[in-house]
Amino acid sequence: MKGKKIIVGVTGSIAAYKAATLVRLLVKAGAEVRVLMTPAAQQFISPLTLATLSKHPVHSEISSESAWNNHVEMGLWADALVVAPLTASTLAKMAHGICDNILVAVYLSARCPVFFAPAMDVDMWAHRSTQDNVKRLLDCGNHLIPVGVGELASGLIGEGRMAEPEDIVATLAAHFQSADTLKGRKVMITAGPTYEPIDPVRFIGNRSSGKMGIALADEAAARGAEVTLILGPSFYGPQHPGVTTIAVQTADEMYEAALMHFPGSDVAILSAAVADYRPQDTANQKLKKIADTLPIQLVKNPDIAAELGRLKTTKQLIVGFALETNDEIPNAKAKMEKKNFDFIVLNSLNDPGAGFVHDTNKISILHRNNKILHFELKSKTAVAADIIDEVATLLSDF
Repeated sequence: MKGKKIIVGVTGSIAAYKAATLVRLLVKAGAEVRVLMTPAAQQFISPLTLATLSKHPVHSEISSESAWNNHVEMGLWADALVVAPLTASTLAKMAHGICDNILVAVYLSARCPVFFAPAMDVDMWAHRSTQDNVKRLLDCGNHLIPVGVGELASGLIGEGRMAEPEDIVATLAAHFQSADTLKGRKVMITAGPTYEPIDPVRFIGNRSSGKMGIALADEAAARGAEVTLILGPSFYGPQHPGVTTIAVQTADEMYEAALMHFPGSDVAILSAAVADYRPQDTANQKLKKIADTLPIQLVKNPDIAAELGRLKTTKQLIVGFALETNDEIPNAKAKMEKKNFDFIVLNSLNDPGAGFVHDTNKISILHRNNKILHFELKSKTAVAADIIDEVATLLSDF
């Protein structure tokens, strides 16, 4: 924690008194702490208390000149933002981007990991609206610090207590410890579809959004890797500033970019959905609808995975992907062997919520020693963390 820059966001909960202990523990651990408060939070704990403990002014008004000018800078400054306690009201605002206070303004500007520790009564916590908002935050890649069970301010007993400050500090410390697992490593990732032009208007492609590969790029960069993302046509892009993106359109372009960057990489993660075939001939002008049929001769695209597998050295890892509709495990194993992958990530279109377009995925990881790891349906950001965990474990043997 020493030298880490932490923003602590405090909202209007009776548990706000715990923020004083949290700030004190973070400062004691060597962190540099800034505090944000919603207007309601000041009814439970004074800004002076938190300013004294953090040794810095507290920002609480979005309309103040200094706070408004600083909300973007603060979002870029921090190594982590932790909101503790987080009320149901501010949870909803964060989940839906309702930017009416300094805390949500900084959250929307933040490029660092965000942790949130909810605090509310048991029925509010269990309500479907609250749980939907928690899911929205998790789907955005944020980190939930689980609520505790015990006596609540209402006198009821159940879930909804804010996590203890000591547990929050331990969660942050564990995060920063894992954040350096890929420090000094170079990771190349392919993501998204490829578009193979028929004419200037039409193309052959697939439904890949690129979300899985982008999540992998952000996760690897968050752990200290130097990441090159070779991204096919996608409406999305990485959030982490440590990711260098190379935009491509066709399989040939992705092939050339991969061959250029692979030799200097420690790891290649091949998550792109590359078109297997392309039109043999591409029309220079838009084809008119004249005949009842339009024959198109297709030719094979270069096999990026097979070529990188052939070039791979004993000091490099290659991770492949297999999207299957039948005979999933045998097909994935065969692909892993044929392409010389170190492990392969399997997902099946038979699993609801997995595959293209979704914000979730359900995967299995197959290793060359016949070890298979099965995971439940998760957000793609959580899936990316599972995959990068496996990469880091294998790299530790190098």
